[in-house]
Amino acid sequence: MTQAATDRPAPSLRGRLQQERGRLWVVGHRGAMGYCPENTLTSFARGLELGADWIELDVHLSRDGQLIVIHDETLDRTTNGHGLVKDHSLAELKQLDAGQGQAIPTLEEVLDWARTHDTILDIEIKNAPLYYDGIETKVVNALDNSRMTDQVVVISFDHHAVKRVKELDPRVLTGVLYAARPADPVGMARAASADGLLPQYAYVTRADVAAAHDAGLFVAPWTVNDVETASQLKAAGVDAIATNYPDRLSGVQQ
Repeated sequence: MTQAATDRPAPSLRGRLQQERGRLWVVGHRGAMGYCPENTLTSFARGLELGADWIELDVHLSRDGQLIVIHDETLDRTTNGHGLVKDHSLAELKQLDAGQGQAIPTLEEVLDWARTHDTILDIEIKNAPLYYDGIETKVVNALDNSRMTDQVVVISFDHHAVKRVKELDPRVLTGVLYAARPADPVGMARAASADGLLPQYAYVTRADVAAAHDAGLFVAPWTVNDVETASQLKAAGVDAIATNYPDRLSGVQQ
C-alpha cells in the first residue's frame, strides 16, 4: 500500500453505504436493549460486543437546552425519576438511575464514546407529542463539534425535523422513519431531503426496496428480533436492520 493510500481518509457512512451495497448492517436498537438498560453507555458497548455495526439512540432536550439520550419524553419508564425530561436540568437528570446504576448520557458523551470506538451512530430526534424548538440546530452543532458529521445518520418520525437538519448541514446523512406503506416512499424521502427510508419492518416490500435503491436511497427497517424475519428482509434487499438483540442477527449478515 502506498503512503498516499494510507493517508487517505476513511470513507464516510454515505460512501460506505454506496460502496458496500449488498452488505447487511446490524443496528443495535438503543444499544442492546434486550440485554441492558436502553440508551445507556453500557447498552451501547454491549451492542458492539454482540456484533452491531451501528448504534441507534434517541435525543430530547433538557430544561437548560442540553441534548439528553433517552427514548421517552417522560422519565418514569426508564429511570427512577418522574415527569417530563424537558422540565429537568442536566444536573438533575444526571442524579437519576437509568437502570443498574447507569446515568442518563448526553449526546455529546455518546459522540465522544463513538468516536473513540470508531462507531456509527443512528440518532433519532424525538419530536412529538412534545416539540423541541431548535433541537435540530443543537444536534448538527454537536456533530460538528465532535467531528462525527460523516459517521452518523440523523432520523425522525418528524420529517420536518429531518428536512431542517439537511438544510443546516447537507453533509449529514438523514432518514425518515414511518410505520405505514406510503403511496410514494421515494417522494416522501425527497420531500424531506432525506437519504434513506426507515420503515417499520412489516411494511417492507422487495419492490419498494428496489425503487429506493434506484433513487439512491438506503433502506433500514426496524425492529427485528428473529432470524426468519431478518432473513426475509435481507432477501428483499434492505441495507440495515435494527434489533434489540444484535447477536441474533449475526448469522444473517453473511
